Amino acid sequence: MKIYLALLCYILLFPNGLKAQQDVFPDGSVIPTWFEEVVATDIEKLGRNYRLTDYGVIMDSTVLQTEAIQKVIDLAYEEGGGVVIVPKGVFLSGSIFFKQGTHLHLEEGAVLKGSDDVSHFDLLDTRIEGQNLKYFAALVNADGLDGFTISGKGTLDGNGLRYWRSFWLRRAFNPECTNLDEMRPRLLFVSNSKNVQVSGIRLINSPFWTSHYYKCENVKILDLYIYAPHSPAHEKAPSSDAIDLDVCTNVLVKNCFMSVNDDAIALKGGKGPHADQDRNNGGNYNIIIEDCEFGFCHSALTCGSESVHNNNIILRRTKVSQATRLLWLKMRPDTPQVYENILLEDIHGNVSNMLYIKPWTQFFDLKGEEGIRFSSASNITLRNINLSCDIVFNTQESDQYSLSNFTLENMNIAVSELKEYNLDYIQNLKTINVKINFSEAKD
Repeated sequence: MKIYLALLCYILLFPNGLKAQQDVFPDGSVIPTWFEEVVATDIEKLGRNYRLTDYGVIMDSTVLQTEAIQKVIDLAYEEGGGVVIVPKGVFLSGSIFFKQGTHLHLEEGAVLKGSDDVSHFDLLDTRIEGQNLKYFAALVNADGLDGFTISGKGTLDGNGLRYWRSFWLRRAFNPECTNLDEMRPRLLFVSNSKNVQVSGIRLINSPFWTSHYYKCENVKILDLYIYAPHSPAHEKAPSSDAIDLDVCTNVLVKNCFMSVNDDAIALKGGKGPHADQDRNNGGNYNIIIEDCEFGFCHSALTCGSESVHNNNIILRRTKVSQATRLLWLKMRPDTPQVYENILLEDIHGNVSNMLYIKPWTQFFDLKGEEGIRFSSASNITLRNINLSCDIVFNTQESDQYSLSNFTLENMNIAVSELKEYNLDYIQNLKTINVKINFSEAKD
């Protein structure tokens, strides 16, 4: 009788029954159910379908059809919205712009291919490398939209080879050449938008950053294949970041494969000595990356290089292979940065460096001011990590930043060379069941 009474009390107090412990962000706040609701895009519910070839766009990969494709998008918008469908075949284009109520669907075998002539991309006010300035539009652009989707099994192809070769040639001629000096468009740019879903497609061979989300809220990035080559040297894709999140809130990246010649997922937000006071800048909050696979990349998850504040960031249930770094905290001395409440868990595979934290001084610019800008990283947790790597902790003490409240738990690391690590400069470092063993070769 006492058992039944106890069960009755439990049911009254906890009507959901014996439910698993609630999933929480690193700061302890409950993760909203929005992150669990993964629903495939149903284009039949998004309005009328506008198949490109039904509206004067020809199936010829050698003909630039920017204007013809844009006319279809504009027509869909004027008629109340709908889905612009790219059928099987290769369609060459410069920058195109989606409007409220319009969507992009790439059928299996469809390729929307970017021109390799930068003059086919609009020069406009945009956001790039932590700055708001005049630069080139992406191949696919969406600004100020609510509910925008990209779906299908087709491909966005940046056609980047000519841009890459030009970049490396210019860099050989002028080693101080910056990314912006060598003019290159991005593949996908979504800005000032909410309730966005990009799913199913392939994004390959971007001339510059592959996908960039700026000031977006409630974004789901699902089941993507993102690739740009990292060899040979004269044909590798410079700065081809897979996903750049720039002042975004509530983002789910799930079931994606990423292999690029730069950072896979980079958290951006602004740069400069007063970056935290600029209304164009800001932090990334509530970001979950899960069930993904990373091939070659400079880092699976990076905070920086243009970043102000990142909070409640989760990378979990992930395989890494050939990544140069697992987690990279770029501590930029000319920008005030706060990286906090970051969790990496259930990670396996191989990397060159597991944790990389050092002053990042590439293109350092205090804009005439004196004195560095102090930064911090705190409440960083790595747990359930099974890796083989060359260097476990490639970190450095610096008077430019503070590191505190790091937790390393349930780690089994095989290294190619055993060495001692001094992490005394990390305040309140906790290690629980951390095993580092010698192994002749990585998996």
